[in-house]
Amino acid sequence: MAKYTPMIQQYLEIKAQVPDAFLFFRLGDFYEMFFDDAKLAAQELEITLTSREGGGNDRIPMCGVPYHSAESYVQRLIERGYKVAICEQVENPATAKGVVKREIVRIITPGTVMDEQMLEESENNFLVALFTQPNRAAVASVDLSTGELHVTETQFDIATLIDEIESFHPKEVVIYDTLEAKHPVIEALRTHVGCLITPVSYIDIDHQLLATQFPRYQEICNTRPLQEVLQLLYGYLQQTQKRFLNHLGRLSRYDRRQHMVIDESAKRNLELQRTLHEGKKKGSLLWLLDRTSTAMGSRMLKRWLERPLLSLEKIQTRLSIVAAFVDDIIFLDEITSSLKEIYDLERLAARVAYGSATARDLAAISRSLERIPKLKQMLLDHPASMVQQLGHMIDPCEEIYKLITNAIVDDPPLSVKEGDIIQQGYHAELDQLRNIQKNGKDWIAQLQQQERELTGIKSLKVGYNRVFGYYIEVTKSNLRHLPEGRYIRKQTLANAERFITPELKEQEQMILNASERSVEMEYEIFTSIRDEIGQQVHQLQHLAERMAALDCFQSLATVAHQQHYVCPTVTEGNDMLIQTGRHPVVEAVVDQYEFVANDIELNPHDRQILLITGPNMAGKSTYMRQVALINIMAQIGSFVPAEKATLSIVDRIFTRIGAADDLVGGRSTFMVEMAETCRALKEATPRSLILLDEVGRGTSTYDGMALAHAIVEYIHDHVRAKTLFSTHYHELTALEETLPRLFNIHAECAEQDGKVVFLHRMLPGGADQSYGIHVAELAGLPAPVVKRAKLLLQELEGQTEVAATTSADVSLPDQISLFQTKLFEQEQVREAPISSVEREVLEQIERWEVMNQTPLETMQQVVKWKQILQKRLTTK
Repeated sequence: MAKYTPMIQQYLEIKAQVPDAFLFFRLGDFYEMFFDDAKLAAQELEITLTSREGGGNDRIPMCGVPYHSAESYVQRLIERGYKVAICEQVENPATAKGVVKREIVRIITPGTVMDEQMLEESENNFLVALFTQPNRAAVASVDLSTGELHVTETQFDIATLIDEIESFHPKEVVIYDTLEAKHPVIEALRTHVGCLITPVSYIDIDHQLLATQFPRYQEICNTRPLQEVLQLLYGYLQQTQKRFLNHLGRLSRYDRRQHMVIDESAKRNLELQRTLHEGKKKGSLLWLLDRTSTAMGSRMLKRWLERPLLSLEKIQTRLSIVAAFVDDIIFLDEITSSLKEIYDLERLAARVAYGSATARDLAAISRSLERIPKLKQMLLDHPASMVQQLGHMIDPCEEIYKLITNAIVDDPPLSVKEGDIIQQGYHAELDQLRNIQKNGKDWIAQLQQQERELTGIKSLKVGYNRVFGYYIEVTKSNLRHLPEGRYIRKQTLANAERFITPELKEQEQMILNASERSVEMEYEIFTSIRDEIGQQVHQLQHLAERMAALDCFQSLATVAHQQHYVCPTVTEGNDMLIQTGRHPVVEAVVDQYEFVANDIELNPHDRQILLITGPNMAGKSTYMRQVALINIMAQIGSFVPAEKATLSIVDRIFTRIGAADDLVGGRSTFMVEMAETCRALKEATPRSLILLDEVGRGTSTYDGMALAHAIVEYIHDHVRAKTLFSTHYHELTALEETLPRLFNIHAECAEQDGKVVFLHRMLPGGADQSYGIHVAELAGLPAPVVKRAKLLLQELEGQTEVAATTSADVSLPDQISLFQTKLFEQEQVREAPISSVEREVLEQIERWEVMNQTPLETMQQVVKWKQILQKRLTTK
């Protein structure tokens, strides 16, 4: 091994501690990187790669970033999924003997970000730990930036685990390295979660330490999987953060069965937080409902949507509070305005306890706390008891408020190490040092006038610079007026000389010493104040939680008022009756008065299953989605878009809507469809809601019809869940005669001048015909193809024997071209039997989901159909 210099040797020893992270090695005013770190960092950060001598055989690759702007560079690496270890100088270089001592003070990973500029304001930043056994598994999640910490235990089931982990949208998942890379759980994480996966060696932590950190540890973590997963998570945090994490004391355990379960597929299909095709918040249910005034309120509302309530009592409590707000719009406006003046107390409190809060952070806490008493009183004065109870639950944190207002100036600077942050009068010794500075500067100001009078030099001036300190400056033309022996020459300039006097030097020393000491003292005072508040962090966190919930209530009330929603009646029964229900997002995007509302009735007696027929674009998918969204809204405590709604509690929602393949997982559209349907059939209960849209379309007509038929029967006879089942297989409407709890409805359409008009109304009974070719015409298929398809459809409808039509494969005459005009004359088509190729194209046209495809995809498919038909004719 090459003999490196002591500094490079120190770097290599420290780098060995973090082989999976970039090491930001502090050298003066820069963080430097060396060797492979430097090469990769230069590439990722687009900075200059250079080199230096380091005692080895070759020059050492090197790059660096200024320490004062390092956060932006760290952020770019974190966003790319890397880790960054911050290595600081932990002794004064001026007094160090030999190489300055350095240590890693923190390892920043995607799941442990604390810096404000690296976080999305309204998004959590979760780190998830996973511990598995052959039959059991536990999941722990933490947002270091807010202090949230949750644990749960479940049976070992990969689909369930992935759903649970995905629900947190984690930035990083930590696991024990005993899990092999090819383990099904690891592969599922890579495929579905898509974040950084960090394997670590076994971490052994004393359970007494955990009991000290988490007061309810023994009560909550009463099984081995829960103990192990918390030990893994907390141990990893200790390894990376290297400090006591006081703000993580609020450990909570939850059971996924305590909330409505909505798997990730259903969340995507229902567009709860992101739109299906563009992945944007705008156009989702969260976008519509999020009228929060604070970042912590926005994050909480998102969590409410992730886990709607199953407790009737809790649902009714939320609805009662929202109703009280809706009924008093002036009160609602006042609450909303007050909340807008409150900062993100949740993250501010976390930074205080973490030790990274600035004086500006404390000032923001103070300004927020200043608004709390008035807000609390507004709630207490409200006539509704539920609202009054909210007021009683608020602790204004008066002691914290007094401490900050007495100690910290109103508008402190960004840096906490340059002074001017502590109030005058707060600390006697600091005031004394400040007086020395002030009096010294006053003395110096008087010195200038005194020396002018003494020497008679009116241009004489007293100045200061960091190199020479205070000085007396005299122009060369006036040097003859200076008294002998009084001035000591310090610096010669082109047109002047600078001098000092013993008295000036003495006063300078007093001023500079006082200035330096006061800055140091201010920082010491500030950190002691921050530490004192950190000891009370749970009070701030509790208040932040109350403010976030209040913000959610005002947000739901604001939307309810603006969109003319009604308060749903939620019961313990199993009936669903929605009168003139509307899709909340669609009506907000189009126009509330243009949206066609529809009723829905589901019950376990004669309407367990609604079989929905009708063409694409007639509103079937919108209708199905709005039923699910209305139930979700009610169970988070929101009013709903309807004239009246009586709902029962839904324990789980399953969806199979839209066409989507799984390219990464190697699954076709049909395979994905069957997998999602299978999960619904296995896991749904009579209290679940199932939405199945066009099941069976991904295979041949008769396979698909047979599967759809069997699935409907199984749900009816065995699962007994409330179900909306849309289909193009009109033959299935006959099931109403044999399945007593199945009821047919259809999307109403009309024909005008040979064109189809979608009325978007859902009416009893099955659809009497298909409009697939009309939809294809609306999509812009070439007129000859549409005309040919219509004539071929007449041929199919004229044949009564299915077997005959499926076995026939008679070719068209050689001389006939697809686009010859005479082919489109009805009498000639009747004389020309269609081929199996033509029949398959026709079936594809009828099955084509226009609303689930982009215009480009539709046009590309039209080209394929054209090529198939042309090839068929040219091979004759």
